[in-house]
Formats: sequence, structure tokens, C-alpha cells
Amino acid sequence: MQSLLRWSVENSGNSSAPSQQTDIDPGLIDHILGKPDAQIMKEAIQIATDPSKDEDTRITALDDLEMLVESIDNANDLKKLNMWEPLHGLLTTANTTDPLKMQTLWVIGTALQNNPAAQLTYLALDPLPVILSSLSPSTNSAKTRSKAMYALSGLLKHNAQAVRQLNATGGWHTFRSALEDSDINVRRKAAFLLNTLLMPTTVETFDAPSRMHTPLAASAPVHPNSHASMASDPGSASTTTATMEALQKECESEGSSLMDALISALADPVPFGADGELDEDAEFQENIVRILHTFSVQCGGKFSDTQKHALRGFFDGAEPSGDVFGLSREEFSRLKSVIA
Repeated sequence: MQSLLRWSVENSGNSSAPSQQTDIDPGLIDHILGKPDAQIMKEAIQIATDPSKDEDTRITALDDLEMLVESIDNANDLKKLNMWEPLHGLLTTANTTDPLKMQTLWVIGTALQNNPAAQLTYLALDPLPVILSSLSPSTNSAKTRSKAMYALSGLLKHNAQAVRQLNATGGWHTFRSALEDSDINVRRKAAFLLNTLLMPTTVETFDAPSRMHTPLAASAPVHPNSHASMASDPGSASTTTATMEALQKECESEGSSLMDALISALADPVPFGADGELDEDAEFQENIVRILHTFSVQCGGKFSDTQKHALRGFFDGAEPSGDVFGLSREEFSRLKSVIA
């Protein structure tokens, strides 16, 4: 601070005589005003991708980066700063530890949330295979699998192109496995994401959706580099049709559909927990019941007789707490009428 005051005095004299001005130290300005976010982001990715740094230092750098990309402007700067490639590279590098992978997926998921421009930029790197592989319990911790589902959600939501790529890579099968994951958080997120992808969308949905990076007022400027594709082609955000098809299509290797897997996960769930000691979770049940309602009531999907029989058996014997599996009484009544 004394250095800044000295510089100010030396360069603010009233004398008309020419004087030699001294340049202020940029480091001093950074110390007082703080570094620009872009500079902090570049330094963070340099540290995170430096294998000579210890793991804790690299994770801290990624944690700092994740907080910065919560801002849509900073998230969009990932492309401008050529940071998507090294960030994704952390997922594919053999020496990336599980904690580093988990933190990287966290950064990616946050940057993608409700940001179509970032989704399309990242999708160009063909990220689905590595994200889907990060959901495998054999090579990834529960925390990493949970963040992989978070990143997958950020990539797929309101992104028809990404869902088409998911279908092309056979990625729907990953959801079947996720519904039986030993970690209940992964199951909950998988079911919640499926319902999000299934929900019918309208143009109005994207004018002011909750938690979307949009201007706070109608007169505020629209980010041309974030929602331009959605505004010009609202259909690019619709994932309902593809998800409906995926739910009903029979998997040859399993001999059943994804909808069958959902109903099984609801009526006869695979035990979960560290020792497989738990077999029921209210939030997971509510997420699946919400899918059933969206599928049948909102989208007009049809259950098979076998599926109806299984659902009647579950609902007749279940004891929902408070509301009816997260549905209003009216919603639940309509769902019951569909499976009657």
C-alpha cells in the first residue's frame, strides 16, 4: 500500500515541468484489485494438468476453477481460453487419480449446466464414452460416479444432439446399471435425469426457466454465445421423443426395456449401502414414480399388461409418507387410472 501511495504522490504533482513517470508494478495492482478471473482460470488449469504438482494442490486448483465457472461468462471463457481440451484430457490421462477425476467431472458438470453453447463446444470432443465409463463401479469410486452423473446431466439436458449421440453409443444401457448402483445418490440422479430428459418442452420453457443462465429482466441482453442455438432452433432442446423411444425399446442383451428396469428398481430394488443392508429409499422411489407419471400422463406412453400388474402390486402394498410419492393427489389418481 505504501508503494502505491508513493507512486501516486510522485506522479500527481502540479508542477508544469515535465517529469518522469514511473510504471507501477502489475503485481501490486493484482494484489490490491485482484487478478482477472480469466487469469486465475488459466493458472488453475496449468496447475491442475501439471503432473509434477502434488494431488492436493491440483485438486485445490480444480476446486477454484469449479467455483469460477459457476458464472456463465467464465464458463464461456473456457472456449476462448482453449481450456476445454486440457480439462477433458484429465479424464483420459492414465495417471489421473480417482479424486482428480472426480474434481474434473465436477468442473465440467458445473460449466455445462444450462449452457447450450458450452454443451455444443464440449460435445465436439466426443466426451460421452469417457463420461459413461466413469460410471463404472469397477474402476470409479462412488463420489466419482456421482459427479459423472452430474456431468452427464449437464451435457444431456435440453440437448437433442447430445441425446442422439448417447443413443448412437449405446449409452442408455448405462442408465440400467446406474439404477442398480450400490450408491443411492447415483440411483437418485439417474432417475431424476431420465425424467428431465423425458419432460415435454415448449418454447416458453426456455424464455425464463428456473436456474437457467438467462438475463434477470426481459430488457437485459441475451448472451449470444450461450443460448443462441436454443433461440434459433427450439427443437434442438427437445429430448422427449428420443427418451420415450429409449424407455420402450427392448434391450437384446437384457430381454427387457429400460422401462422394465425402472419398474423393477421401484418394486424390487437391488439392495444398496456399504454392505447391501438397505433396499428402500423414499427419494429414489419418488423420482421413479415421477417418471411413470411423465411417461404415461404427460407423454401418453402405454404400459404393457405385465408392467401394469407389477405397478399395481407395488402401489397396493406401498405406504407413501406425506404426499403420494412426491405427486399431488390428483397426479397420483391419474397415474393409478392408467395402470388400472
